[in-house]
Order: sequence, then C-alpha cells, then structure tokens
Amino acid sequence: MPERLFVCTPSKLAAYEDCPRRYRYSYLDRPAPQKGPPWAHNSLGASVHTALKNWYALPAARRGPEALPALLTSTWVGEGYRDTEQERQAHRRALDWLESYVATLDPADEPLGVERVVAARTAVLAFNGRADRIDARPGPAGPEAVIVDYKTGRAEPGPDDARGSQALALYAFAAQRVFRRPCRRVELHHLPTGTVAVHEHTDESLARQLARAEDTARDIVTAEKAVEAGGDPDAEFPVRPGSLCAWCDFRRTCPAGAEAPAKEAWAALAV
Repeated sequence: MPERLFVCTPSKLAAYEDCPRRYRYSYLDRPAPQKGPPWAHNSLGASVHTALKNWYALPAARRGPEALPALLTSTWVGEGYRDTEQERQAHRRALDWLESYVATLDPADEPLGVERVVAARTAVLAFNGRADRIDARPGPAGPEAVIVDYKTGRAEPGPDDARGSQALALYAFAAQRVFRRPCRRVELHHLPTGTVAVHEHTDESLARQLARAEDTARDIVTAEKAVEAGGDPDAEFPVRPGSLCAWCDFRRTCPAGAEAPAKEAWAALAV
C-alpha cells in the first residue's frame, strides 16, 4: 500500500526541526501538556496582522490611515503584558507602525490573497499554509505572485532570513499551483523599521526547500511509527536543548527546558 501523505503546515515542520520533543508535546501527546502563559510579543503580532487583514477587507475608498485606530482597537489582544501602561505603549507603537506602513501601500491595489490559505501535494507531503499576503505583480514574462510576510519582532530581518525561510518557500511553491503563475519572490516586511528583506527563488532553491521539508516529514513519520511499535517516546522525540528552551510554551513540562532561565512574558516586545 502506498504511504499516506504527511499533512503539515510550516509551523508543524518547524516545531520538529526546532525540537522533536516540542513537536511531540504540541501534536501527539493527548491530553497535551499545559502551556505556559501567553507571550506579549505574540499578542502584539497577532493584533497588527489582524488590523492589516481587516484594512484590506475595507472598500478601496476607505483604506486610509484614519481607519487604522478602530481596526487595531477592535481586535486588540491584550494578553501577556506587564501592566496596563506597557499595553498602552505597545498599542501606540503598533498604531505608529501601521500608519507608516499603509502610507507605502496603494489602497487601490487588490492582492491575490490576504491571510490566504494555499495548499499543494508532493509524493510525501500534503502541505497547507496561510500566507499573510500574496501580491499580484508584473514580471518579465507576465503576471507573477509575490509572497509577503509581516514581521513585528525586535530583530530586523535581512535577505538571508528571506532566503532561508522554509515557510516562505513552501508558500511560493503552493501559490504557483493555486494561482497558476510564477511565484519566486518572497518578502519580509518589518513594520517596526519599515524595511523589506527580499529573496528571489529559483526552481532549484524551491526544490531544495521542498526536499528539506520532505526529509523532515520522513523523520517525523519514522519516529511516530517507532512509538506506535512500542518505542520510548522520549527517545524517539528527543529534546534539543538550546536558547529556544527559555521561550518554549512547554518549558515547565520538559525536564531540559525547566533548566533554562525563565523569561518574562513581555521580554521580547519590540517596544
């Protein structure tokens, strides 16, 4: 019988690559271990992403900076902040980012997709993912699709980050099939600084990222089968100690993670 395709998202693959134990806690153990408290930087990022999504949902004539305060406030996520004053400061900074960012956009432009799910299959994967934005732009041989990913963290991404992002490459691979047009360009839009990190993929570079994703999927399936056959889950899904342990949602559950110094929920705020 042929092997079933491995159903995955970029975050699912990344969880295993970062730490197989975190993958197990997130996707296999039931009931799943209790997570730690929410992170303020995740709340901030989610709020900004949703505001941009809803900005594009407005009629083009209403896509101005004056719409942003209500859009941001109406879906603001207030979890993880140290106190009310820090949350207010984050809200003000997020609004500044949004106003500066939309000033660079043409309100009349209609993307191919906003928070759009794209999907594709290979011999190993059944992949699906939600891209922040997929733009339609002219290319040398006709219309092309461009993957746009919003970033709100403290670190300013560069071209190497765009080049190395497996998620962006998988979005591009899937978008080509969904929209039936080339998709090679991927962009990281860093709202705190207004910078854009760009990479132009080739067929070869997309194939390498796809092969990497398929290798990860095979490793996961092999480990899952070993556990089903009676193997030790801790051995098949080993912990990978490192700097990410301090930020892991399961730090208090994992023996190795518990040794990492705790981070305050607001420690990664870009404000």
